[in-house]
Amino acid sequence: MTMIEKVRSLLVRHFYEMKWHTILLSLLIYLVVSWILLWLCGEWEIVGNFDFFYWIVVTASTVGYGDLSPASLSGRLVTSLFVIPVGLGIFGLTIGRVAAYVSHQWRKGMKGLKALDYHDHVLVIGWHSDRTIRLLKLLLREIDTHTDAKHLALCVREYIENPMPGRIGFVKVSNYTDEQEMERACVGTASCVVIDCADDDVTAAAALYVCNRNPDAHVITYFNNQQMGSLLQKHFPNIEPMPSVATEMLAKSAMDPGSSALFHELLNVDRGMTQYSAEYQGHAGIELGLLFHSFKERYEATIIGVCDGRGESIAINPPLSTVVMPGMLIFYIADERIKHIEWEKMNVQPVIR
Repeated sequence: MTMIEKVRSLLVRHFYEMKWHTILLSLLIYLVVSWILLWLCGEWEIVGNFDFFYWIVVTASTVGYGDLSPASLSGRLVTSLFVIPVGLGIFGLTIGRVAAYVSHQWRKGMKGLKALDYHDHVLVIGWHSDRTIRLLKLLLREIDTHTDAKHLALCVREYIENPMPGRIGFVKVSNYTDEQEMERACVGTASCVVIDCADDDVTAAAALYVCNRNPDAHVITYFNNQQMGSLLQKHFPNIEPMPSVATEMLAKSAMDPGSSALFHELLNVDRGMTQYSAEYQGHAGIELGLLFHSFKERYEATIIGVCDGRGESIAINPPLSTVVMPGMLIFYIADERIKHIEWEKMNVQPVIR
């Protein structure tokens, strides 16, 4: 193989692969050669100051404003035979490479191959088609009405693309316990992790990994076998097993017609009365009755339960004489989440303990 053929083969290979360093090197050579040729032609107005870069971009892209142009015949020939045709080719290659890179990055995000940069976010692990879509919509609605804006991310093993591009982060993994892959979902910095996998064993494995990787996260799990959730909670208190209420709702609707519709309204994404919670931030304990009437008068909200801690023992429809202490959770029903509860302005009398 002759030297010319070797050089030709090398150039064809590099330009075919369209690597960044090849384009940048070609661009640098093009700029240097263009400047030298115009300098040899005596085009001092173009190459004698900082207008050269402006002129070469305008000329190579064929925009051609005409405010700067070669004055000599040789300068015009160089521009016509070298600067414009070669520059147009390099300009097209650069624009095409940038467009291809942006498109590739977008496709990686759609396929869940990019690493997220989230912190204090809500992470959903597992995929159940329509059920997961409904869960994501509910979470997005909750996030939109919450005072603290959070990111929402979905982590799956299934071969799907981002079901809500632009609204949620998306990560595709092969195993929910793989350290390197799960790191792309930012498991270690999530504030809440919802695990709802098709198989209970997979859910349990994912829950164990998440609890060890992020012991401060609030982990919500859904098991077909509820005993598994209770067993995990004994070892990891930050796990909140979510019970299945389908069977219970069937029995409830049989005895109290309309119960299923009521339950559906409480969790409706678009309308209906919805259940929320808030931490009581008063300076002293108060009677629930005083809070109950203040919530109704000020916010058209109805308190339905209270609990001490993270929800381990919730008192539903407690007596109005119940004393609510600072830090306790109050569960209420309202059209929308009450973003700013003015505890100090409520007309209540503190209870001293």
